[in-house]
Amino acid sequence: MHTSSRALFKSNPREGTEFHSSYTGCQPSSKRTKNLRAMGAVVFSPASMGILFSLITLSLLLHPQPVLAIPAGTTRHYEFNIELQNVTRLCHTKSMVTVNGQFPGPRIVAREGDRLLIKVVNHVANNISIHWHGIRQLRNGWADGPAYITQCPIQTGQSYVYNYTIVGQRGTLFWHAHISWLRSTVYGPLIILPKLKAPYPFVKPYKEVPLIFGEWFNADTEAIISQAIQTGGGPNVSDAYTINGLPGPLYNCSAKDTFKLKVNPGRTYLLRLINAALNDELFFSIANHTLTVVEADAIYVKPFETETLLITPGQTTNVLLKTKPHFPYATFLMTARPYVTGLGTFDNSTVAGILEYESPSFHAPISIKKLPLFRPTLPPLNDTSFATTFSNKLRSLASVQFPANVPQNVDKRFFFTVGLGTSPCEQNQTCQGPNGTKFAASINNISFVQPTTALLQSHYSGQSSGVYNPEFPINPTHWFNYTGTPPNNTFVSNGTEVMVLPFNTSVELVMQDTSILGAESHPVHLHGFNFFVVGQGFGNYDSNKDPKNFNLIDPIERNTIGVPSGGWVAIRFLADNPGVWLMHCHLEVHTSWGLKMAWLVLDGKLPNQKLLPPPADLPKC
Repeated sequence: MHTSSRALFKSNPREGTEFHSSYTGCQPSSKRTKNLRAMGAVVFSPASMGILFSLITLSLLLHPQPVLAIPAGTTRHYEFNIELQNVTRLCHTKSMVTVNGQFPGPRIVAREGDRLLIKVVNHVANNISIHWHGIRQLRNGWADGPAYITQCPIQTGQSYVYNYTIVGQRGTLFWHAHISWLRSTVYGPLIILPKLKAPYPFVKPYKEVPLIFGEWFNADTEAIISQAIQTGGGPNVSDAYTINGLPGPLYNCSAKDTFKLKVNPGRTYLLRLINAALNDELFFSIANHTLTVVEADAIYVKPFETETLLITPGQTTNVLLKTKPHFPYATFLMTARPYVTGLGTFDNSTVAGILEYESPSFHAPISIKKLPLFRPTLPPLNDTSFATTFSNKLRSLASVQFPANVPQNVDKRFFFTVGLGTSPCEQNQTCQGPNGTKFAASINNISFVQPTTALLQSHYSGQSSGVYNPEFPINPTHWFNYTGTPPNNTFVSNGTEVMVLPFNTSVELVMQDTSILGAESHPVHLHGFNFFVVGQGFGNYDSNKDPKNFNLIDPIERNTIGVPSGGWVAIRFLADNPGVWLMHCHLEVHTSWGLKMAWLVLDGKLPNQKLLPPPADLPKC
């Protein structure tokens, strides 16, 4: 199941069948139809085919021109059954929450312009919600997924159809659970192909391969975070990293659970890299091979070569792998391990897969075990210099076809501190955080308190009083030397506060890391928008000097960016998407501690600038 034959698919596939032809044979018609829908095919009943034929005939009669010459977006149906599944890794079996019993979950494949109807049915005791990470969800926050932000979660025995259209986006994204720590097992690739006959702005790959990084915990992750919140200490770390759900041969009792990528000599492969790990940024490299970066967060970039890349949780990166021209008589490890900046404990281990060349047809099959195995050299765990250099190489394509529409004029400027802090321990309790406190995290020293009603629902209904406060501060309430000696008082404040923006506001946001409990990199993800990374640096941001060096020509456009450890990053975006949009650290432990806030973008004046009404099946709290 995890070998390259299932992991690969040819680029620019025909619509409808190629992703599931191997799943449909020898099945009853009803089951085949269900499976086709689950895999993304468009399936019509005989009755609906008749109606469709009649409508097409009527259309041709009314419009003699070739109205079908430009194909409209296809509607793709999927069904996600949230269910428990026994999974074994590292000789340890546990029952865990999955989608359709798969770990990682099923791959979603669509084209730019397609509509997706994904029915999520909850068969487990946990509440669930799914986020389609990086999809802009224009005027349609109801399909965004973060629990208690845009929707109440789907409760046991209930279902919800996520209904959205992919507008102006193509590339690699992913989907994951967005409640508590369930995304540790509930995640999968979301691949958006270009429109039919639209080429990639780089050499057409021979095949395409999703590689999704994750973390494996022997223990139940819900129990891990529950205990950490209760004690105020840091949660236990993972027992392994994974590639496509497999830890690989460098862990004990794991050799059989190794992802193998089988390739042919002299070919170009597109690797779609996704970091779905819970709490770790990762370095990645393939021994004796150079990678060409061509896309980040579903945005084409100016291609550049690298032997190693850095990818934070929530980020995706597409790379071209050009294989050696002849059979190399060797195999090659592809490995990933963490980039570490904080003071806390972390999983100091390495996941490995194997790059394996198909042996020449004129040779008898070559024993892989007898071939030399090469291993890449990854940067040191705390190599912030490499992280900075790699980040600075990323530039938008900024071509006529794929322009970088950076806001040149700014309506509103914001300065947010992001970092860790503490909360006091409750009376008669012993806490395991710094100096007997509880760990907390905050933006502008406000640690987000999760509401019990979804923010978007309360905003839309006009019943926001008591749910959230629309007065999130534009600057920190207390100024200090953010990257110098930390203040004596490390306590955070708490609240459910949002930043309100008029429609079409152009925003510049500087996010400043703090050293209150040690400087640390924070991969921050913004829902509902892409943004341009116009500047970054170390130390404290200087509003007089630093903007002079901003890149307003071809900055990288992303949905997730690492705030540098002991530094700052400046982003710009246009608030042209009405709704309530979460912004949070994609290290799940920091999100659990409160490192998140929300932007509330008001409706514009025109009908197409207003939030759509909620669907009838929107879950209730």
